[in-house]
Amino acid sequence: MAASLVRLVRGGVNRTLNLSRSTALIPKRLETTAADSKPTVRPKDAVTHNQLSAFGEYVAEIMPKYVQQVQVTCFNELEVLIHPDGIVPVLTFLRDHTNAQFRNMSDLTAVDIPTRPNRFEIVYNLLSLHFNSRIRVKTYTDELTPVDSSVSVHKAANWYEREVWDMYGVFFADHPDLRRILTDYGFEGHPFRKDFPLSGYVELRYDDELKRVVAEPLELAQEFRKFDLNSPWETFPAHRAPQDPAPKLEAGDK
Repeated sequence: MAASLVRLVRGGVNRTLNLSRSTALIPKRLETTAADSKPTVRPKDAVTHNQLSAFGEYVAEIMPKYVQQVQVTCFNELEVLIHPDGIVPVLTFLRDHTNAQFRNMSDLTAVDIPTRPNRFEIVYNLLSLHFNSRIRVKTYTDELTPVDSSVSVHKAANWYEREVWDMYGVFFADHPDLRRILTDYGFEGHPFRKDFPLSGYVELRYDDELKRVVAEPLELAQEFRKFDLNSPWETFPAHRAPQDPAPKLEAGDK
């Protein structure tokens, strides 16, 4: 069959596309892409592990005042654990140094571990496009001790730090506009803390008399308060009335 032609009319202009030539290369391109594709997680090998360890030791030697520990995870990810006072100096060094150039902050988040004296772990995920490499910087704080804002180093940290403040209650000093970003106005508490109840403290409903949404203290049934994770539905009362025994047919005459 001759090469198929498709005529497209866009804006009054006729354009002809030859599909036989364009589609002939599609299977080869798919095979090449599938063969050359690389996994997102780096494979664990000794060469990469040694390179990351050497770079971590290099950072620790240059900034021994702030770097407390350097480790490589099981997924070949380099983690640098620093003192809270070294957030701005360490991030500035990793951004501007020739051998680092971690100029992109891909993420900033926190982890709440209430059993620790410093319950919050602040995590900075950095990316170096020049070396195609990533690094994770971690620090710590508690409910009352503020940490320095990194907006002066990475502009992307503006909304990230607002989110951590909203969800965890970690205060970032010298932040240009530290206010809640996800919860509603007048919200009390920080939802991502481990001691924050899953049901919250208040509930919202629409009042027909006031013609607006009102917030009221949360009222829970006693069955809900005795929720058991091992058998969650056994503590609730039966929602269906028990059915009568199935009717039986009487035996007929033989």
